[in-house]
Amino acid sequence: MSTPFKDHFSGHAGDYRTFRPTYPPELFTFLASVVPAQGLVWDCGTGSGQAAVVLAEHFTRVFATDASAEQVKNAEPHPKVEYVVAPAEKCPLPDASADLVTVAQALHWFDLERFFAEVNRVCKPGGALAVWSYDLHSVNAEVDPVLDRLQSEFVGPYWPPERALVDAGYRTIPFPFDEIAVPPFEMSADWDLPTLIGYMNTWSATKRFQTANGFNPVERLDDALTAAWGAPATVRTVCWKFVLRVGRVSEAKP
Repeated sequence: MSTPFKDHFSGHAGDYRTFRPTYPPELFTFLASVVPAQGLVWDCGTGSGQAAVVLAEHFTRVFATDASAEQVKNAEPHPKVEYVVAPAEKCPLPDASADLVTVAQALHWFDLERFFAEVNRVCKPGGALAVWSYDLHSVNAEVDPVLDRLQSEFVGPYWPPERALVDAGYRTIPFPFDEIAVPPFEMSADWDLPTLIGYMNTWSATKRFQTANGFNPVERLDDALTAAWGAPATVRTVCWKFVLRVGRVSEAKP
């Protein structure tokens, strides 16, 4: 039985594209190095294309799918990226066609058993699957206590249950591939306060809290955030704990 698509982001797909962070450039150089060819990569759960457009710098073609038509509509265009509305568990690509499959901050939303079967079908023998996620962010000793309040006093109970997989660093996810050792990567962004606020407003937990309680929890902490941050236009470094898992697809196809 197929799992219904849990759509947490279509209602604010434009903001998602504007405020979601990007990934370390070194990540994509590494991913290109772990597969024998750099022809086609399937970027599954592409969202608004944050990973897809950078993958296009390393691969000949990027086939980027998302179950949300609104996300695809708002995706960043690129001549080497083809965006298609499709669920993770049913990819339009033919058998043994992709050198690499990537999933950026989305694996926890998928029906894992069915998605992994699609990876085995779509990947060329010896290709690879790379999945990554990032946890809650940190700024500095002044700002972090306010961020902790947002989580502990407001949005914490409103995260969808799948978020627990992110909290566990994806280590609790069964990974039926020959896992490859990966180097550490640091994920950060230099943002002003309005950008940070815009990002936190894209969270599924923020939206769910607002729907249930009739007010925006990020706005409720606006004064405390400003006091801790200083002038809103001040640029500060925002950091996330970044997790990557990469696995080789079997050389032997069933």
